[in-house]
Amino acid sequence: MNPVLSIHGLHVAHGARQVLRGVDLTVAPGEIVALMGVSGAGKSTVLRCVAALQAFDAGSVQAGGFALRPGPVPRERSLRELRGRVGMVFQAHSLFEHLTALQNVTLAPLHALRWAPARAEAVAMELLGMLGVAGRAGAYPRQLSGGEAQRVAIARALAPDPALLLMDEPTSALDPARRGALGDALSALAAQGRGLLIFTHDTDFAREHAHRVAVLSEGVMVESGAAAEILTRPAHPATRELLRGSAPD
Repeated sequence: MNPVLSIHGLHVAHGARQVLRGVDLTVAPGEIVALMGVSGAGKSTVLRCVAALQAFDAGSVQAGGFALRPGPVPRERSLRELRGRVGMVFQAHSLFEHLTALQNVTLAPLHALRWAPARAEAVAMELLGMLGVAGRAGAYPRQLSGGEAQRVAIARALAPDPALLLMDEPTSALDPARRGALGDALSALAAQGRGLLIFTHDTDFAREHAHRVAVLSEGVMVESGAAAEILTRPAHPATRELLRGSAPD
């Protein structure tokens, strides 16, 4: 089965500084991969490259079957296919405050994908129900808890039925109980055949819910393997530093 994400030889430089130095990474259908590393390791740059929000200098990215090449970021109108195949959930849920939860989820299907309103609403309500927030469809973001807003943001990202879901620090605003509920929801999405790439510092969440962990350090992938193995018996100093940084005081 072909991967839903393939990154090969990804290089990004900011002037003389090499931010990414030949990153390779794959995500298979049905797999949850946690990309980890201390601040400044290059995780956000990988995220922005995969989401076609930033140019890269060398290498290739295949995201949901859509090919991205070195050079300037393509114009947004040429990225409609990518936006339909790759969903993105930002660290701050980034819901539109003037729209209800339901309206946030139907926005892209109605205006970007040109779906009929009845279809967009039916799909949105199904997703909100699957994620346990159908009862909050009429609520505005300010009326939602952090966990509810996160689930609405996931529903919004899933509305176009992407093969790949990117999530940036999804547990940063959640308490332990809500982190567990989120992990269960992500496992259910993976079981449907989607690939999930999670950018996170949360080693406990990754250990419990990711299938595989990849550790980035100074723009290089230094360690990759089964989450429980990597985060229990790390082989690289960067992984040990990450674990020390996440340990309780």
